[in-house]
Amino acid sequence: MTRLLPYPWLSLGLALTWLLLNAPLTPGSAVLALLVGLAVPAVMRALRPPAVRVRAPGTLVRLAGLVVYDMVRSNIDVARIILGLRRGERRTGFVTIPLDLRDPFGLAALSIILTGTPGTLWVQYDSQSGSLLLHVLDETGGDEWVRRVKGRYERPLMTIFS
Repeated sequence: MTRLLPYPWLSLGLALTWLLLNAPLTPGSAVLALLVGLAVPAVMRALRPPAVRVRAPGTLVRLAGLVVYDMVRSNIDVARIILGLRRGERRTGFVTIPLDLRDPFGLAALSIILTGTPGTLWVQYDSQSGSLLLHVLDETGGDEWVRRVKGRYERPLMTIFS
């Protein structure tokens, strides 16, 4: 069974996503969903990704809530900047953040969080020094962004994945 379905949850998720994106349900879309659900995990098996171990599911839930809150708040802040409700206050810039997080899954999650949050963009990561270059729409100066990323996101991700 594991030869046909090496990653059953991935197969199910891909097939359901395919069906949702190609609504309404037709026989052709169902066949393609089945093919995608079987083919992509077979390719993943060839890549042999290491298993992900989430060590603190409660922290993961709290982090997810925090990220949703930050995204909503950031959407409002970016809308105010774009609509001109905060004139003269916008200063875009780059911030270098020294990261202690080294886990590849944690770094991937951090990149998704930062890039998915309006007003911030993960630009570059130097794996040797552990420094992250982040572009921010509203650069406030000082170490506020460093404290925000390290305290709000990096610390919980280290608890979850380390």
